[in-house]
Amino acid sequence: MRIVITGSLAHDYIMSFPGYFKDHILPEKAHALSVSFLVDSMKRMRGGVAGNIAYTLALLGERPLVVGAAGQDFGEYRTWMESHGIDTSGIAEIENEFTASCFINTDRANNQIVALYTGAMAYSRQLSIEGRGLSRGDLAVVSPSDPEAMGRVVQESRKLGLRYIFDPGKQMPRLERAQILDGLTDAYLLIANDYELAMIAQKIGRTEEQVIAAAPICVVTRGERGSTFYSGHGRERTEIPIAPVSDVRDPTGAGDAYLAGVAFGIVRRLSWPATGRIAALAAAYAIEQRGCQEHHFTPAEFGQRFATAFGHSAEVERALTSPRA
Repeated sequence: MRIVITGSLAHDYIMSFPGYFKDHILPEKAHALSVSFLVDSMKRMRGGVAGNIAYTLALLGERPLVVGAAGQDFGEYRTWMESHGIDTSGIAEIENEFTASCFINTDRANNQIVALYTGAMAYSRQLSIEGRGLSRGDLAVVSPSDPEAMGRVVQESRKLGLRYIFDPGKQMPRLERAQILDGLTDAYLLIANDYELAMIAQKIGRTEEQVIAAAPICVVTRGERGSTFYSGHGRERTEIPIAPVSDVRDPTGAGDAYLAGVAFGIVRRLSWPATGRIAALAAAYAIEQRGCQEHHFTPAEFGQRFATAFGHSAEVERALTSPRA
């Protein structure tokens, strides 16, 4: 069973402002805001939802295929992905465009001012997952990207007979009601955090319970309160605890690492309790580092930490140590 991941690829520019934004913004002049923040540092880091998910899956021992659009500045990022065992054959590099870029300025109180440039991501609507060796039963991940691109992947997954994970969260402000309903219609699994779930419900005019029941499996994450797997169209509920975290450095990217753990559990045919705990631990690794692809572990190290956090699990140990057929 192959995994194809679609979604954004981006460079994250992380900047640090040594003061507090609130000290330099005048509320009475907010209608004519003009302010510049001199930052002490800037670091370019690899990001984008598809890239983040693929990275953690590769650490777990998978070789996911990524389909997405990047710019003329993507060469180093592509090399990094390939060095970690990610199939980049589905990534198109667009001439005369830059890879999507996210500029994040953080002050001493961890407040952020963010600007996102879509760049080459807009071209992802022209890409197809057909003709890439995928077959019925393979798993597709439909993660945030250009809304038209997300809709195309949903339609092509139906055509190819792929099971797909629908992850609309970060594009909720741009997705239309019809696009969300179309994505939900044949989704094998819907994943969202509790805030995104409420947004989905509001946008399509349904209750949260109805949204949860829309897909055979729905996963709702709740930060430090853990997560819940709803199976059987919402009839069965499995609570998943968080994994212990040694140092909370940056929650950015934790949701993507969690989704990678979910996809890993599906293709390895694990139970939902095991899948959820793998996802929770993957998220913990991401939280402990600043940046979305700065964490690292081997499958053996992951297994040892899993046993410490949740107790020994024969099915998890087999999944982490045995090649997948």
